[in-house]
Amino acid sequence: MIFIINTSGAGLEFVLDEHHKSVSVEKQSIALPAAAESFLAECGAGWRDITAIGVVVGPGSFTGIRMGIAYAKGIAMGLNIPVVGINAFELYLAATPDAFVAIDSGRGDFFVASAQHEPCTMSIEDVETEQMKCPRTVGHKPFDLKLGEQIVRKKLKCGNLEPVVPMYLRPSYAEEAKNKNV
Repeated sequence: MIFIINTSGAGLEFVLDEHHKSVSVEKQSIALPAAAESFLAECGAGWRDITAIGVVVGPGSFTGIRMGIAYAKGIAMGLNIPVVGINAFELYLAATPDAFVAIDSGRGDFFVASAQHEPCTMSIEDVETEQMKCPRTVGHKPFDLKLGEQIVRKKLKCGNLEPVVPMYLRPSYAEEAKNKNV
């Protein structure tokens, strides 16, 4: 069984087989361990049933992504199973391979990717131009985390697993502030 974890947004989201759950929480870091255990129990599964963990690596909440990756790696290390990073673009493009993905960053620009574009940030002006090269644009609605299982299976089958690290498309607020003060 592949357990998928998403902490890139405001809440928590889990997938295991056909089971899916979104949990609204105030503090992801406090709620994640108990919510994950509860979800597995609701699915009739335990940690020993898990053969791999997929975790959303971004783009999204800086702290949430780091916490989700650390949690997934810790559990995977304890169980001696692989952990596989999944980015939001892979999830969107798994559903609509010919789409232009534009995710509002909340900072006046967009995180974007498509079959023709590596993940990057773009201004709204560039998004308006580049999205016309694809038949549809997605990213304005949440991705389908249930597609994570097929992405993880594909990566496991290839056997060339990359290290699971956060997908940062620009510096953090702290890095930006430091660079302004230098």
